[in-house]
Amino acid sequence: FLSCREQPIFSTRAHVFQIDPATKRNWIPASKHALTVSYFYDATRNVYRIISVGGTKAIINSTITPNMTFTKTSQKFGQWADSRANTVYGLGFASEQHLSQFAEKFQEVKEAARLAREKSQDKTELTNPALSIPSHQVLPSPIISSNGPGEDKLFRSQSADVEITTEKERLKKMLSEGSVSEVQWEAEFFSLQDNNTKLVAALHEANANVDQWKKQLTAYQEETETLRQRVAELESQGTHDSSSENNKEELSQTLEELELLIKAKDEEIQLLKSQKCGRWEAEGEREETLQKLQELEARNAELEQRLHLAEQTLAESLAEREKMHNEVTKVAEIMDVKIFELSELRQGLAKLVES
Repeated sequence: FLSCREQPIFSTRAHVFQIDPATKRNWIPASKHALTVSYFYDATRNVYRIISVGGTKAIINSTITPNMTFTKTSQKFGQWADSRANTVYGLGFASEQHLSQFAEKFQEVKEAARLAREKSQDKTELTNPALSIPSHQVLPSPIISSNGPGEDKLFRSQSADVEITTEKERLKKMLSEGSVSEVQWEAEFFSLQDNNTKLVAALHEANANVDQWKKQLTAYQEETETLRQRVAELESQGTHDSSSENNKEELSQTLEELELLIKAKDEEIQLLKSQKCGRWEAEGEREETLQKLQELEARNAELEQRLHLAEQTLAESLAEREKMHNEVTKVAEIMDVKIFELSELRQGLAKLVES
């Protein structure tokens, strides 16, 4: 569909789209990758065309006319309507600069097409006076129009029309040959779009889970620090308990001494009782012995009371020590559980980061 008399005057690369003929709203990608889009000029026919070829088929074959308009719809996307092809073409560029260059070249080519058309009309009027006849008169002419309605008419000879018809037949053949692969590319394109959407949703969900796990990890760390402080307090209390244990040991030693003293006094009482029978003959010695016996019994009662109080104090100290030991054991078990949960959470975060 390119003749040897056509020469490229500007080329760029862009993703090519065509409007959906059913909805007239949605864009259909015409290629899987970016294609070369070029402006061509036919010096013999004085015609400008935009052409892009994908494989063996023409993706774009648009003749530029003065009434065409290239519209920038975004920073990297532009479009124009071609009524001859009954479609709207869209181009997606890699940068705003490429879009601006293409739009400027479109405007230049459009102006050149307008000047060429005016020059062609002036030349036709000079060489064919019959064209000056009023428009309501119909005259036979060997010149016919090959353009569709709604556009400026570009007149060509019948031989040119035959060539255009041949080019159209070749283009239709190539389009029919490439229709299957185009459908496959379109299905693959939309499949990739769907997979991309799913991956983005999964990424957002993973980020939300990571944020939640980080908050939970911070809470666990704070709770662990609190438990450590509690253990430190209990250990400091344990040092005080060690001093109380020393006091208990001293008290136990005192109790043992008191028991030995009581035992010695009991032996002395027994000795006095065994000797009092022989000594009661003297009344004075008897009274003295009875008084001494009463004093020993009072002393014995006092020692027994002190022994009872010491045993009671020792029992209370042992109970308090057992209670504190149970509390420390419980706190240690809670810390073990929290440390185990913390290690599992870190392993989960590590696996998530690796994935």
